[in-house]
Amino acid sequence: MKEIKIEKVTLNIGAGKDQIKLKKSVELLKHLTGINPVKTITQKRIAGWGLRPGLPIGCKLTLRKEKAKTMLVRLLQAKENKLLPSSLDDSGNISFGIPEYIDIPEAKYDPEIGIMGLQVSVTLERPGFRIKRRKVMKRRIPISHKISKEDAAEYLKKEFKIKIGEEE
Repeated sequence: MKEIKIEKVTLNIGAGKDQIKLKKSVELLKHLTGINPVKTITQKRIAGWGLRPGLPIGCKLTLRKEKAKTMLVRLLQAKENKLLPSSLDDSGNISFGIPEYIDIPEAKYDPEIGIMGLQVSVTLERPGFRIKRRKVMKRRIPISHKISKEDAAEYLKKEFKIKIGEEE
């Protein structure tokens, strides 16, 4: 029951109110994964940023199971298998950014898209984490079963041979 696995990998690009950049970001995520991303829509009005409810401001994509694992290997290679300690949170989730998509192996430069970056979020879980999402008798995950920062770091080092915070 202590075995850690990848629950999902989420790719996210924020474009703001620039609709041309949003169109390019949708194309980029489709180019990288072959799956159509979902546009994210604003819920609030923020006059200073020129946002209003219903305006698309970004796109995201969720990968699960084998697709998630193979994509994560490619994304970590783009970061040269090194992550900062600040990339891991206290719940064992991992987040990092890739400044240029052409750093990802097997990703070809597309002049239509140009140079763009993306945000990657990885959610880890153990067997039994379903109790916090189920419909009947929802429960909290016990502290002894939660994934700590150290557990996530050990999993990444063992499974993907990642260096965390080590400079050479």
